[in-house]
Amino acid sequence: MSPTEHASPTRARSPDPRAYDAEPFLPGRGGLPAHRRAAADCQGCPLHEDATQTVFGTGDGSARLLLVGEQPGDQEDRQGEPFVGPAGRLLRRALDEAGIDWDTAYVTNAVKHFKFTRPPGRGKRRIHKAPDLREVAACRPWLLAELRLVQPEIVVALGATAGKALLGGSFRVTKDRGTLLPLPAGGAEGAYVVATLHPSAVLRADDRDAAYAGLVSDLRVAAEALAESEPRSRP
Repeated sequence: MSPTEHASPTRARSPDPRAYDAEPFLPGRGGLPAHRRAAADCQGCPLHEDATQTVFGTGDGSARLLLVGEQPGDQEDRQGEPFVGPAGRLLRRALDEAGIDWDTAYVTNAVKHFKFTRPPGRGKRRIHKAPDLREVAACRPWLLAELRLVQPEIVVALGATAGKALLGGSFRVTKDRGTLLPLPAGGAEGAYVVATLHPSAVLRADDRDAAYAGLVSDLRVAAEALAESEPRSRP
């Protein structure tokens, strides 16, 4: 069965604008371009109300490696692409050191809209606010669709939110990072997950050099797993 045949059936959109479920907005068929177009109109949770736009995944649509972050940041929300801000630049450097070519990967986030707050007295500055479990669960149908369509062999979970979206609520970065874990059913068949820090956590770390070295080390686990496996045949 081809990846597009796994797409969710067309459903009527929820009449409740405050509902937490993106599933009704997924297209009934089509590949990544169709899903990207549909995601632009997603109102599956209230985050769409304040965000500039939906930030869908981008990259190689048949990538062997898929990276999942938390949510778009300020620059991603403005530009419409994931990982184009400071965390993205650090991630690209870490991938390069780990022997992974950014251009051969697919990159996305667990949540597709920017969640932020505006602290009093700071003008128009938008401060990142972590998505809650309802928002992550609401957006999960988009992430599962990307996994089914891309069919990666290795998925890198960048941070706790991505790890929980992929592996469940019991996931802990400190306990589960840097090892190959089977991806649960519902995503890419036979894929493995490697969890690590989100690059923004590296930027905030007291010992940034040590945190960065840990990120690179975890990414090398993913790179070595790809190097030791044969590319899967695709339909």
